[in-house]
Amino acid sequence: MKIAVIHESQKVTEASKQLLLEIKNRGHNAYYIRPSKLNGIIDKQGIRFTYVGKEVNIDGGILRNLGFILTTEQLMKRVDVLEEMEKSGINIINKPSSMLLARDKFESLIKLRKHGIPVPETAIVEDPFEAMRLTQEWGEVVIKPVVGSLGLGSVKASDPDIVFRIAKSILSVNQPVYIQKYVKKPDRDIRSFVVGDKVIGTVYRISQGSWKTNVAQGAITQVLAPSKEIIEMSIKATQILGLDYSGIDIVEDIDGGYKILEVNGAPLWKGFMSATSINPAKYIVDHVIEKAKK
Repeated sequence: MKIAVIHESQKVTEASKQLLLEIKNRGHNAYYIRPSKLNGIIDKQGIRFTYVGKEVNIDGGILRNLGFILTTEQLMKRVDVLEEMEKSGINIINKPSSMLLARDKFESLIKLRKHGIPVPETAIVEDPFEAMRLTQEWGEVVIKPVVGSLGLGSVKASDPDIVFRIAKSILSVNQPVYIQKYVKKPDRDIRSFVVGDKVIGTVYRISQGSWKTNVAQGAITQVLAPSKEIIEMSIKATQILGLDYSGIDIVEDIDGGYKILEVNGAPLWKGFMSATSINPAKYIVDHVIEKAKK
């Protein structure tokens, strides 16, 4: 069987290396494909796909990344080609449409909320005065990139004037302002890792001298035995967004209950793996192979 790891990066990331190794360990052929070099062609033969001048002939793919700074046209091209590959019978996880949905923080929270999953109060605006008004209403807010990861670019503030200035800066580069009411919580959050219909593990991510709980921002991880509520919430959220695997960020609201901050369709797992000794790559590769066999 031929399985590809699909990631837009010149340098193969650690997670992609682990996925490629797991594919090889199972006796299958492993390929690394960059979406920018993947082409769709319509000709007399029908619809076919090439990569660096060669025909693409794979049974399955693990989509990790479409690229970050893209024009609308580049994004459309990459999604169009991958979706057509999927329609041709190549099993791709996570599906391009589901990956896009998970990357869109606001739209994914809307879907979760409509299905009864608790999420923080959140808004997306293009007016600094509206961002200022929401800060006055909510008291303390977090402003995040609409599409982003690793906690980069997230800012917490309670002063409406500061939020006004931040919003003006974001809007000056033609980006909307994604603003969320800060959830009062312990100095930690929960990362739940789902593959298929199973939670393979959960950890606390404990902040170290910062309000951010991302491992990339210095947080440490600690194994957590998940409650039934966390397990059910994690699996349901993954299914709602149409994902085959996900990393789900959950906070313990001091005012009561759990809330999902976001669902990551291409989670990293270095901190998760160091705490649990569980390698998600094994589960993800098993999952894509099983789907490709069907």
